[in-house]
Amino acid sequence: MFMNLLRENKIAAGILTVLRLYLGYSWFTAGLGKLTSGGFDASGFLKGAIANPVKGPDGNMVYGWYVNFLESFALPNIDVFNFIVPWGETLIGLGLLLGCFTTAAIVFGLVMNFSFFLAGTVSHNPTDIFLGFIILTAGYNAGRFGLDRWVIPFLRKTMKTEGNKHKANAAA
Repeated sequence: MFMNLLRENKIAAGILTVLRLYLGYSWFTAGLGKLTSGGFDASGFLKGAIANPVKGPDGNMVYGWYVNFLESFALPNIDVFNFIVPWGETLIGLGLLLGCFTTAAIVFGLVMNFSFFLAGTVSHNPTDIFLGFIILTAGYNAGRFGLDRWVIPFLRKTMKTEGNKHKANAAA
């Protein structure tokens, strides 16, 4: 019952729009700030996450696999991450603000939130993850009062038409 309310109700869509705009603004301003600051460099953050990993109550590393990923992949490819992080944050924010590809935007936002969280940054990530899962669960309804209202039906129609063309060609 709650899922139907979240996924289909217009009042819920209005509340979801407020949540979406809040998260979108947060992502957009964070990304734009990095893009306009004259050069974003994540290497200090990554080195700090590697040097001081998340530890459990017993003092042992909790996410050793993630520290290994940061050490062996992220840090050696820091130029890629210095590009992806600010542009990713900006585009996630833009998608959420406009309500365009809302589900995809929130999935990428959640991936980034969990990445920061696994690196040991708590900040506002738990709140963003909670709100992000609400938006993700709502699906299309979270973008109902946004561009998704037109974009998603257009894509569904286009994909259905293309699928029918492929079936016709295969049958011929």
